[in-house]
Amino acid sequence: MILLADAQVTFHDHKPKQLSLYDAVIDGFSRQQKSLQPKFFYDERGSHLFDQICDQPEYYLPTVERRLLLKHRQRIADLIGKERIVIEPGAGSLAKIRLLLNQLQADVYVPMDISADYLQSACDKLAEDFPELGIHAVCVDISHSMPLPNGLSNSPRVVFFPGSSLGNFHYHEALQFLSMIRKTIGHNGMLLIGVDTKKPVEILNAAYNDAAGVTAEFNLNLLHRIQSELDSELNVDNFDHHAFYNSDKGRIEMYLVSQCDQRVRIGSHDFEFKSGERVHTECSYKYSAEEFLGLARQADLELVEHWLADDDLFGLYLLKSV
Repeated sequence: MILLADAQVTFHDHKPKQLSLYDAVIDGFSRQQKSLQPKFFYDERGSHLFDQICDQPEYYLPTVERRLLLKHRQRIADLIGKERIVIEPGAGSLAKIRLLLNQLQADVYVPMDISADYLQSACDKLAEDFPELGIHAVCVDISHSMPLPNGLSNSPRVVFFPGSSLGNFHYHEALQFLSMIRKTIGHNGMLLIGVDTKKPVEILNAAYNDAAGVTAEFNLNLLHRIQSELDSELNVDNFDHHAFYNSDKGRIEMYLVSQCDQRVRIGSHDFEFKSGERVHTECSYKYSAEEFLGLARQADLELVEHWLADDDLFGLYLLKSV
C-alpha cells in the first residue's frame, strides 16, 4: 500500500501477472484460427491511436455516451443516492467519472486498472481537481478479480463500467464478468454500465473502418509491436486491416489479413500464412435492450432505469443487485 498526494490517494498494487507479448504471439499464431489478444493494442503508440479513433466522425461511441451521461447525470445520481463507494473497473484515464463525481458525492472512489503507472498518474490528477475525494486505487487484472481494499466503510457500493467494454467479452465471459460485479457490489449494490446497441450495418462498419484509416493503423500496430519488440522477421506491409459486422453473431469482428503466402519468424518459431489467411484481433458485441437485460438477469441484476441516445446509438443502464 502506497500513500500519494498528501494521503488523499491510497495505492493498492496487486502486481497482476501480465502475459508477455512473446508468449501471446507464439500461442496465438500456433492456433488453427490465428489470433492476437486485444490487450496488446495499448502500448504508447496504440493508446495514442485509440485517442485519435475517438475523434473520428465515424466513431460515434465516445460523443454519444458523454452526451447521455451529461444529460442524465442528475437523474442517475438521484437514483444511486449519495455517499456510496464508487468502483470503476478498467478505469483508464478517469475521464468519464469526472462527469458524475459532483452529483454522486461519493463516500470513496475505487478505480481499478492493470497499468500501475497510468493509474497512479490519473489518480494524482483527479486528486488535484477533487481535493475532498478519498481515492483508493487498485492495480489489478479485472478480468480475473475485483479485490476491494480493506478498511472501506460499510456504505453501499456502485460499479461504474462505461464505454461498452462489455462488448469485448464473448457471451459466456460477459455473464461471468457481470456475476463478478454482482458479487463485488453485494447487497443493495448497483451497476451503471454503458452498452453499445445493434444498429444499421453501415454505421457499424464505418465506425471500425474510418476514412482516415486510424483504426487500420491501430490494428496494424500489433504487428509493428512484434516487429520492434521481438526477435522477428515480419513485413507489416504484407498485412491489411479488415473489420466487419457479423449480423449472425451480433458483433464486429476485426482481423489482420495476410496479402500473400508468407513465412513469419518469431524467435525460433516459423509460422506459415496463406494469402487471405486472417489473424483475429478483436470482437465487439452489440446488444439490444432485451438481450442485455436477459444477460443481466442471469447475473442476478435487475433494471432500475435505462437511457438510450435519441438515435438509439448507445445505451446506459442502471441495475441493482437482486
